[in-house]
Amino acid sequence: MKQRKFFKATKNHSGAGDYLFDFFNYTFMIFLCVVMLYPFLNQVAVSLNEATDSLKGGIFLWPRIFTLANYKYVFGEASIFHAFFISVLRTVIGTLTSVLCTAMVAYTISRKDYVLRKFVTIAFVITMYINGGLIPNYLLIKDLGLLDSFWVYIVPGIIGVFNLIVIRSFIEGIPDSLFESAKIDGAGDFTTFIKIVLPLSLPVLATVSLFVAVGQWNSWFDVFLYNSSTPNLSTLQYELMKILQNSNASMSGKTASDAMANTTAQANMVTPTSIRATMTIIASLPIIMVYPFLQKYFVKGLTLGGVKG
Repeated sequence: MKQRKFFKATKNHSGAGDYLFDFFNYTFMIFLCVVMLYPFLNQVAVSLNEATDSLKGGIFLWPRIFTLANYKYVFGEASIFHAFFISVLRTVIGTLTSVLCTAMVAYTISRKDYVLRKFVTIAFVITMYINGGLIPNYLLIKDLGLLDSFWVYIVPGIIGVFNLIVIRSFIEGIPDSLFESAKIDGAGDFTTFIKIVLPLSLPVLATVSLFVAVGQWNSWFDVFLYNSSTPNLSTLQYELMKILQNSNASMSGKTASDAMANTTAQANMVTPTSIRATMTIIASLPIIMVYPFLQKYFVKGLTLGGVKG
């Protein structure tokens, strides 16, 4: 009782030190938010500003000469919408298959009655430190018949070792009494995984899903290696990279002063700086729109971790 009164008195106590702490705490958090948001807002301003005017610099949070020419130039490419569809398709399918398969393997190696759990775990962990290299990977993909195929985006990354360790650690924190009760009721491993493990592991699965989705969405190098000769399998990131390269090539023979001096073509002109900013916004918005739907699972995961601690 005395301890409760002490904590209650401490909680209700507010002096100069408390106000000073709140002041510095709020100031630091506001400063941190500004530091984190400013680069993105600056890219939004540059992408909405006239391209040649952006070369002068001095654009911070608001475009100096507003225009949508940069976005019209990017979306004017005929293949951009089909590439966007392929990116969405590979992100959705790749995330679902990777998280599901990784969770199944994580559940398997988390069971203490599985004889080969240590061997399988070590075999997976070794792949995090030892890699065959680019050429052996390419030859392997070729021998598997995955070249010029959509499944080259899905199969090679179907098991993520880091995500495997994270999910396994979370599953090991689930009370064994739940698994024992399910076994007594006649549930097999698959039923236990579907009806017990998956519902209880939603926080960690949501976190891993975001990691995998961001990786799938931002990936373009695998398109360059395995599907560069198949335009109908090109992704949004790869098409944006080609647009940037074309913009760099068109500006290679011009200086910034030459670009700004040509006032007649200035309104319809794009520069690598404006294209790069526009690409950043286009590539970031889908992930930013998905994050709020997963945020509640992050909060729930932190709460569970606090209770277990």
